[in-house]
Amino acid sequence: MKQLATFAGGCFWCMVKPFDKYEGVHSVVSGYTGGDVPNPTYQMVCSETTGHREAVQIEFDDEIISYQELLSVFWRQIDPTDGGGQFFDRGESYRTAIYYHSPEQQELAEQSKLDLEQSSKFTKPIATDILPAKAFYLAEEGHQDYYKKNPGHYNRYSVGSGREGFKSENWSE
Repeated sequence: MKQLATFAGGCFWCMVKPFDKYEGVHSVVSGYTGGDVPNPTYQMVCSETTGHREAVQIEFDDEIISYQELLSVFWRQIDPTDGGGQFFDRGESYRTAIYYHSPEQQELAEQSKLDLEQSSKFTKPIATDILPAKAFYLAEEGHQDYYKKNPGHYNRYSVGSGREGFKSENWSE
């Protein structure tokens, strides 16, 4: 059955590619959610006046890939202890969050966060919010599939921002 998963993990450019490769994921789109301003633009969201965060919305088939598997992929893309943004990107619009679409997703998200907290993997508290899904607004076309359209810049940004180093150091299998 098709479902939605919505995750804010800092810069949305870096959150599409990790999910794009899984069987059962039908689409991953970049956008804005969490705020109350309708139809925000990138400039509006970056101004920190909309309440929105950069996020990705994933349409997936839960008979092929589970929500728990998507949560696991999500956690491994971020620094879950950083409450001020992610890596180079600072501010509310870059804070991490799991936006749940059902009571079951809420329960699974909260359990995954608790499991991470109890794992003692990090010494600081887990700062990722778990919030009810709100309206999701597609980002401008130039932000969609950025890693495919601009692979050189995407790779430099992903490494230069500190994200890849953090992932390597903290999430290696």
